[in-house]
Amino acid sequence: MKNYRIIVNGVSYDVAVQELDGAEVSESVAAPVPAAVPAPKPAAKKAASRKASGSGSVKINSPMPGKIVAIKADAGASVKKGDVVVVLEAMKMENEICAPQDGTIAGIEVSVGDQVEGGDLLATMD
Repeated sequence: MKNYRIIVNGVSYDVAVQELDGAEVSESVAAPVPAAVPAPKPAAKKAASRKASGSGSVKINSPMPGKIVAIKADAGASVKKGDVVVVLEAMKMENEICAPQDGTIAGIEVSVGDQVEGGDLLATMD
């Protein structure tokens, strides 16, 4: 018998595993009993240090949770529909978040390195 500790979704299980010879089959030993293991704390959201005072009428929200890896437009910049405003990394892929219409960037509400959730405000436009 070999003893192992397995952690699944933050819950620790102590299990015993028995090696079997060729065709030998055994009954299951005993149901694992979870050991108390504290769940990891979620990362705190960083404060946006690049906030602009402008508040535009068009909101650009994050379509998914991820990390801001680049900001391609500054407050006051003119953009066309489809221009990249922010680059968001999610599941090891970089996603370009684009302007939904022609206009001017009123404010960038995030900074490079910020963790965002789906629906969080990234930028505003006029």
